[in-house]
Amino acid sequence: MIPQTIAQQKISLPAPADPPCPMLQFVDLVAGKWAIPVLYRLIVINGPVRFGELQRGVRPITQKELTRQLRAFERKGLVQRTMFAEIPPRVEYQVTELGRSLQAPLQSLAQWVMDHQGCLGA
Repeated sequence: MIPQTIAQQKISLPAPADPPCPMLQFVDLVAGKWAIPVLYRLIVINGPVRFGELQRGVRPITQKELTRQLRAFERKGLVQRTMFAEIPPRVEYQVTELGRSLQAPLQSLAQWVMDHQGCLGA
């Protein structure tokens, strides 16, 4: 058996992966019971909002869950967090342009639910 040179060896590259399903990406983006209500509330407010005000607007979400959701949205670029160097510290949240671009799709989903409430069961 004759050893092959590197140039003679067949190198098999992995087949290109199919692009990820857009629906899976969307579900990953807004996964969780509170994701859409929090995001939609920020879109409706369309300006800076403090944590407590946001929590009251998305009742009965817990402080822990709202914090978790806001951090996830911040990592994904949907929400901007601004911290002010004051005593006591003040933090405001605001939907980004990317987050705001979800307004029409979310409104369409809400309209679909309202149109089909009788068919969806309790």
